[in-house]
Amino acid sequence: MILRRFASSISSHSPRPFQLPPTIRQLLASPTSPDAPAITVSGWIKSIRRQKNVAFAVLTDGSSPQGLQAVFLVNGEGVKGLTNGAAVQLTGKLVPSPGAGQDKEFLVDFGKSSPGEGKVEILGACDPDTYPIQKQALSTEYLRDHSHLRARTDAIAAMIRLRSTLQQNISAFFDNQGFTYTHTPILTGNDAEGAGESFRIAQTHTSHPAATPAAEPSVHEREFFARPTHLTVSHQLHLEALAGALSRVYTLSPCFRAERSLTGRHLAEFWMLEAEWALAGGVGVTCDLVEACLRSVVGGALQRGGADVDVLWKGKGGGEARRRALEDAVVGEAPWTRMTYTEAVKVLEEPARGGAFEYAPGWGRALQSEHEKWLAETLVKGPVFITDYPTTLKPFYMRKNADDKTVGCFDLIVPGVGELVGGSVREERADVLEAQMRRDFGDDLGAYQWYLDLRRYGGAPHMGFGMGFERLVGWVGGIENVRESIPFPRWAGRMLL
Repeated sequence: MILRRFASSISSHSPRPFQLPPTIRQLLASPTSPDAPAITVSGWIKSIRRQKNVAFAVLTDGSSPQGLQAVFLVNGEGVKGLTNGAAVQLTGKLVPSPGAGQDKEFLVDFGKSSPGEGKVEILGACDPDTYPIQKQALSTEYLRDHSHLRARTDAIAAMIRLRSTLQQNISAFFDNQGFTYTHTPILTGNDAEGAGESFRIAQTHTSHPAATPAAEPSVHEREFFARPTHLTVSHQLHLEALAGALSRVYTLSPCFRAERSLTGRHLAEFWMLEAEWALAGGVGVTCDLVEACLRSVVGGALQRGGADVDVLWKGKGGGEARRRALEDAVVGEAPWTRMTYTEAVKVLEEPARGGAFEYAPGWGRALQSEHEKWLAETLVKGPVFITDYPTTLKPFYMRKNADDKTVGCFDLIVPGVGELVGGSVREERADVLEAQMRRDFGDDLGAYQWYLDLRRYGGAPHMGFGMGFERLVGWVGGIENVRESIPFPRWAGRMLL
């Protein structure tokens, strides 16, 4: 009885839910009326045009690719300080627009007939003569040099909003599939790939240069964690540990790779979607899940974030056909093509290819970018799963197939991007896994004993995959270089902020 009265009292006196003022995106989606009350909206001036008794400005707050047109009646001192890039706060009315090109506009009336309904406050001035983001076309390299300001351009802002949309869709998909989102370490003592391309962490000593040299430091003093520590190249191993308890887990987290490649497909700091699940499935089920994930995530982005996708594809050479192919892939009913590595190599080696490749394909050799491009863009003309690669080409954790020559794995190749996703069935047999680890790491497995323990104590069949998030953004947005698929790109020799 007392609890019911207490709950009733809280309910009757609870404040209204807090809500920030509407964004421009929300205003553009809201109804208008000539009799609407005056409201306040804030943002940055994207463009301004002045006439004798009226001025027009496009206001943006980054929430939408479409700006809000502001109309100022009685031009004069009220709009004198408005310049491109200036941060402003406007008071006026959201009304139906009589002009073509927009449904509504923001009317700022300085007239005496409507006192207080028209007001302009400059929150941050911007010198139009020195402002680096001018209205004319700006090169990609110029914007990279001004990475602190490039989000003010249409394309980069659209890319960032697309990232947000994709991330939300990913969360919705995995939640619907019964996965738990997890936080995995960025600092690690293990290397999931065994490629030796990780960044090592070094402790910074701040003693004065003139101080008396200390004795030779111990290992605990040389290494902050008392052992060599690296930035992770993959969260897979830690996800496997969590999957042994929670069965279905995923993360979308930053990864780091000290790779000096300067191609448009690699970054030193990037984001990776990784998922692991236990107790059911095989390579075929893993491919099924990846295809379902991409159809849901990308299909939702093409609908909900369609305006941003329009901005990113605008002006792309051949973009219309490429975008149509993307839409057909994620919306069409035909399942995505699957072929084994052996079948792919056989097709690539056919005499009809006429030695068209720079690198000759052959069984036991890695598929090169040119091979993947031909398979996805010429042969299949869409996404293609390549499965069952030779054991010698893949890391220690992949499960050996019955032929003892290949492992249960796959790469998903998509047009315009190349490899987008890689995954495998993980080796759950402790003795087989240990032999493969000794092959890659030698006899000292001390740092990986915990990984073997996962097999010894209730180890179950499990599988997983990793997807480069920037490559996904590039596929959806038609972005050819991953440096334009992330707000602040870092690559070998380049980190401005």
